Amino acid sequence: MQTRPLGNTGLQVPLLSFGASSLGQEFRRVTLDEAIRSVHVALECGLNFIDTSPFYGRGMSEVLLGLALRELPRDRYLIGTKLGRYDLQHFDFSAKRVVESVDVSLHRLGVDHLDICLCHDIEFVPMQQIVDETLPALRKVRDQGKVRFIGFSGYPMKIFKFVLDQTEVDVILSYNQYTLQNTRLAELIPFLKRKGIGIINAGPFSARLLSNAPLPKWLKEPEDVKAAARKAAEHCARKGVDLTQLALQFSVANPDIATTVAGSANPENIRKWAKWIAEPLDRALLSEVLKIFEPVKNIGHVEGLAENN
Repeated sequence: MQTRPLGNTGLQVPLLSFGASSLGQEFRRVTLDEAIRSVHVALECGLNFIDTSPFYGRGMSEVLLGLALRELPRDRYLIGTKLGRYDLQHFDFSAKRVVESVDVSLHRLGVDHLDICLCHDIEFVPMQQIVDETLPALRKVRDQGKVRFIGFSGYPMKIFKFVLDQTEVDVILSYNQYTLQNTRLAELIPFLKRKGIGIINAGPFSARLLSNAPLPKWLKEPEDVKAAARKAAEHCARKGVDLTQLALQFSVANPDIATTVAGSANPENIRKWAKWIAEPLDRALLSEVLKIFEPVKNIGHVEGLAENN
């Protein structure tokens, strides 16, 4: 699989990376065999950067990932996890918890270092704490050799400049903000490139919005956005194309985004994704679908504290 440089880190990451949230049974029950095979198939297909978090399955994702990676050489993969979010409403970005969280993740994953560690969903707390306490503590952990590169993740665009105007990181992860329907991340890319920050885009399917799957009840997008997505899926189906294929191809096509993270505990999905991104993007169909999304382009939702949006 083609790779791209991740900012100034020196890491080469695949266009498509493996998101391990599904291993935590966030969306359905997953067997141990499914979890292990999904990881192994991802690596076989070249998705050798793996993204996880202690939040996913409340530790289950990291544990199952550790089992899947147990017999594999450490140089076969890059691993990134997060800290600070541990349940739906449980956030702890204190310096003490930073140290504990990294150690617990290393134990669950069965590795002696993390390639990337991100502060997870920082929009749910007063963000000055991230600048003043969390990131300095994470830098100390990095200096000990437990983490190679650090950064933070979240949904609202406001969080990135707030933090990056005050301090330095190696990597950021933005989710659901570079898709067929929402490309707000594109507005931030020149700023991130000037700083040499690696850009990770997660959620090319926007939590199933850009798919043929039934929309989950917890999906926060407005009804007119959901309606446009259904219309786009039907339009693609009439052309004999799965909307998810177009969505994935669109997200990985931007050369300024180092990698796009997509997750599944179904090995066949992963094989299909790897095949799709090797195929040419149907520019005519893309233009038609973007036209469908034009009335709802860049419409999203509020995530976290109101002042962080």
